[in-house]
Amino acid sequence: MSEKQQTGETLYRVVLNDEEQYSIWWADRALPAGWHAEGTEGTREECLARITEIWTDLRPLSLRRRMDATAA
Repeated sequence: MSEKQQTGETLYRVVLNDEEQYSIWWADRALPAGWHAEGTEGTREECLARITEIWTDLRPLSLRRRMDATAA
C-alpha cells in the first residue's frame, strides 16, 4: 500500500482514449471501455499537472490526421 493510500488520499491515474484525449480516473476502479492507462498515478493535482504537460494539442487524433492530409 502506498503512502497516499495509507493516508486515505484518493489516487487517480491518467487515462487516454483512441483519439488521444486525456482524462483522470480513480486508480482503484476498472477503466471504462475505450480508455487506457497512460502510466501516471497520483493525486488529482499530480495527474492534472501531467495532462497539462503532455496534452498540448487538444484536437482529437482523427481531426489532426484529416487536417494533415488536407495540408499535404
